[in-house]
Amino acid sequence: MTDQRAQVEWRDGDVPVSRQFDDPYYSLDDGVAETRHVFLEGNGLPQRFVDGFHVAELGFGTGLNFLVTLAAWRAAGVAGQLRFTSFEAYPLARPDLMQALAAFDGLPVEVFAGDGEGLPAQVTGPDFELNIVVGDARDTLPQWDGAADAWYLDGFSPAKNPELWGDALMAEVGRHTAAGGTCATYTAAGFVRRALEAAGFDITRTQGFGRKRHMTRGAKS
Repeated sequence: MTDQRAQVEWRDGDVPVSRQFDDPYYSLDDGVAETRHVFLEGNGLPQRFVDGFHVAELGFGTGLNFLVTLAAWRAAGVAGQLRFTSFEAYPLARPDLMQALAAFDGLPVEVFAGDGEGLPAQVTGPDFELNIVVGDARDTLPQWDGAADAWYLDGFSPAKNPELWGDALMAEVGRHTAAGGTCATYTAAGFVRRALEAAGFDITRTQGFGRKRHMTRGAKS
């Protein structure tokens, strides 16, 4: 999996679904509410935000998680800069990305505006720095020299995209987590929880969002 564009089909006119993985890009119930519940609350945000706070993510997708996080950062009135690094094997073409985000109101989608078929590797603003690392995360994450304060583990379903949830990759997530860092994901699959525990996280299974009974939270031990 290298630098290839995502293949998207649209269900009900406005729900983007990955043809590669036969899985929606966000919750059919409410994508924004899912991000807030799973990734923000799951990582204790926005309460932990400080200047330079670094979020890392497996699976950039539509960029929805980044936009919801940036909106929360701005609403919290945090001075300084939010750092956000996302690893993505199949980036969406900009027109598909903007069409997917049109379903949501009140997000700072203007940060993605511009020319070209796709987003650049780095998007910056006065209060944020977004880096999109394109390629198979199993190859790119081990080479990354960063350490995240919070991880969003948001690959497609482990049943359909097991490569993004394997033991070796979860070990790299642990290795690239700052002291006191956290992780969160919508899945409560047992093999994912065990891999994160082996990677050095204290794992808790908590209430999931929408149709999902449970989700997973972790804190670096």
